[in-house]
Amino acid sequence: MDLSDEELVSLVAAAQDAAAFGELVRRYQGLVRAMLMRMCRNHALAEDLAQDTFVQAYRKIDAYSGSGSFKAWLCRIAYTQFLMQARKTRASRRTEDALAREPEEIGAAPSTAGQSLDLDRALATLKADERTCVILCYANGLSHGEAAEITGLALGTVKSHVNRGRDKLRAWFEQREMAA
Repeated sequence: MDLSDEELVSLVAAAQDAAAFGELVRRYQGLVRAMLMRMCRNHALAEDLAQDTFVQAYRKIDAYSGSGSFKAWLCRIAYTQFLMQARKTRASRRTEDALAREPEEIGAAPSTAGQSLDLDRALATLKADERTCVILCYANGLSHGEAAEITGLALGTVKSHVNRGRDKLRAWFEQREMAA
């Protein structure tokens, strides 16, 4: 189909056109999966969240107003799915910790073995908001304004997170180059 996102959304909203929604999924599934994979660093969870994202998008397609890009609207849903999962995970961990009465070690320090530079390891060194903003702007190609809309952060805050995150990533990679 050579229709714009807005035309496809109109077909889905007006006629529940499954083929039109399928085209939207085809266009954006890679973007959504990659975004979620980098945010949660768990392939299976990212796949589940991506599926939930598209289910939510289909259910709420009437809520898309067309005032921003469909891509940004869809990324907002994906980000919301990610946040809800993170809240559930934190609550579950608190419950497990309370029952176990001893803290559980969450993950090990990243391995420095090997010569390859790993973007996901570098992203893991950023604060959560920095990582989110960098992923949205660089990996997903969204503008700072769209990232601000998705995260609910002020535009200046998004710009600061992106700049700080980019600087930290650059320093991380430079440190690895010097050590190699």
